[in-house]
Amino acid sequence: MPAFASESAALDVAATVIELARAAAGSAQVEVSVDRAQSALTRFANSYIHQNVADDATSVRLRVHVDGRTATGVTTVADVDGLRAVVERTLAAARLCPPDPSWPGLTGPTPLPGAADLDEATFMAEADLRAGLVGDFIDAAGGLETAGYCRSGGWVGAFANSAGQSVTGRAAEAAMDGIARRAGADGVARWASPRIADLDGAALGARAAAKALAGGDPVELPPGRYEVVLEPLAVSDLLQNLAFFGFNGKALAEGRSFVRLGEAQFDPAITLVDDVFGEQANGRPFDAEGTPKRRLELIAAGVTAAVAHDRRTAAAADATPTGHAIPSGAWGPIPTNLCLLPSGALGDARGRGADLAAAAGAAPQVDPAAAALVSGVERGLLVSDLWYTRVLDPKTLVVTGLTRNGVWLIEGGKVTAPVRNFRFTQSYPDALGSGNVLDVGTLAASTPGGWDGGSWRQPALRLASWNFTGGASG
Repeated sequence: MPAFASESAALDVAATVIELARAAAGSAQVEVSVDRAQSALTRFANSYIHQNVADDATSVRLRVHVDGRTATGVTTVADVDGLRAVVERTLAAARLCPPDPSWPGLTGPTPLPGAADLDEATFMAEADLRAGLVGDFIDAAGGLETAGYCRSGGWVGAFANSAGQSVTGRAAEAAMDGIARRAGADGVARWASPRIADLDGAALGARAAAKALAGGDPVELPPGRYEVVLEPLAVSDLLQNLAFFGFNGKALAEGRSFVRLGEAQFDPAITLVDDVFGEQANGRPFDAEGTPKRRLELIAAGVTAAVAHDRRTAAAADATPTGHAIPSGAWGPIPTNLCLLPSGALGDARGRGADLAAAAGAAPQVDPAAAALVSGVERGLLVSDLWYTRVLDPKTLVVTGLTRNGVWLIEGGKVTAPVRNFRFTQSYPDALGSGNVLDVGTLAASTPGGWDGGSWRQPALRLASWNFTGGASG
């Protein structure tokens, strides 16, 4: 491994901070996260690369609890003087903070259950490799206008505290997100993986172009409830909102979550897990408090089984921390490596899938992960993507948003016509409720992650009803 990727060096920095803090305030409880991230981005628009940037940054985050008060400090200066300065600032801030009666204490010595296998080619990918993937995307779009990005990079970090916990980790990720555009229609394709070798720019470009070419001259349908097939990109929005607003121990404690533990709130076809060590997953193996992550089943065959906990929410709920603390504790714990299990064995489309689509007899604009689901729909809509989604009521998780990048009418199991975009207003838990999930795809697509460098993996879904509340005309 290159010198900058040294986990032991990160752990040495954390140990130095603890020594400095204990020397300045012997009674302080101290925890330190040291993170070094390398990220690179190649962006393109009008079918040309217009930006290539890279960043290599180290941050040290310190949290102290002293005399019943808690404060946090952060620095990007990792030499001794910089570390001493952040310790002094943080201890001074703690003296000015109000008492913290709900302080849950520090994570005790707990080993990690596993370790990620860092793909060095992804971690150290050069600009020409990303440019080649972008070129393949543009060429496969067949002259359509294209735009998007290809990114790669990785993370190496360590955590230590004065209670004896000491862990290190590393992760890598590559992702591609691009659109192809013709007059009046856009098509999109996205993929993410811990291995840049899994990205196929040509397949993604061809998929985006097929959607754009099939989306011209859309018809306008009236608002109302329609049976839908949501492609994996659309399903990823469901997962993110469920994670942030629902399976969040703080939201549950404050009465803002729809979650009712132990109840069958979802269709039996729905099983949702958070697992940083799963296939195609990407992320940190421990959280901001040093608690190791483990596979957490949030929904088990329709039954709401668990929520994510940090140390504060776990203490309040008489539960066990699940390894989902994030640096900004104000948001509460958030699961960031979600996988909605596909039907049957865990499938993996690997970002290619053109042959799968042809074998399934799908229209070219249909994501191969959704092809089999379309054939079962008598009359409904195929939805490629959701965007600009906003929560109207977190307690029921009613969300409003728009469709984009392709909507099509399905009649008699076949895609028959492009449709203009809709606004929708829909409770996500209700959409996934008992009897509403008519089919679950067999391929899990991996899409660029959300918070904390996480990952989202999800199949397509066929749902009995989706509430479209406005059309293109208002």
